[in-house]
Parts: sequence; C-alpha cells; structure tokens
Amino acid sequence: MSKLRKGDTVVVIAGKDKSKQGTVQAVKNDRIKVEGVNIVTKHQKPNQATGVEGGIIKKEAFLHISNVAILNAQTQKADRITYQTNDDGVKQRVYRSNGEVVATA
Repeated sequence: MSKLRKGDTVVVIAGKDKSKQGTVQAVKNDRIKVEGVNIVTKHQKPNQATGVEGGIIKKEAFLHISNVAILNAQTQKADRITYQTNDDGVKQRVYRSNGEVVATA
C-alpha cells in the first residue's frame, strides 16, 4: 500500500527530473505518474478503426515511487509520511517533520 495518493503534490528527489514538482495523476503498485514529470515520446501509428491519429506524442510515464517525496505545504520541502490514529480511532496521514495532518485532495 502506497502512502501517496492521487491528488497529492510531490517533488522528484532522484532522476532526470530532480527537483520538479507536480500532482499525482495515478498510482499503480510501486509506480506513480506525476503531471509534467518524466515526459517520454511515443511514436503512434494511425488506426482508422479507432480514430487514432498517427504522429509523435509526448506524454507522462510512470516512475518509481521511491524517486518522489510528498511536498510539505508549510515548509515547502520534501517530507515523509507516517500514520497515526486520532482519538476517534480514525487513521490519518501525518508529516514526519512537524506532525501536521496531511490535507486530503
């Protein structure tokens, strides 16, 4: 289970797009797709049956979840997440550095 969710703002901490920020678009197992990060070019063949045009398409690709960290809105720095249960017994995501609750998207 990933501690990052769709809609979280993350910062890339390793790779060719290091220090870029973006929002999480999708999470699959241990891979994550971030808006505007890890742009790849795909050579698309045209397909008349489905109405797909051919050409060179630029799109975001998945990258490993270990290469990103959640952005703490208060400190504007990369941070880690832990889980805590509140008095009502509800499990919450919490920043490790300052103990604040992570805002849900």
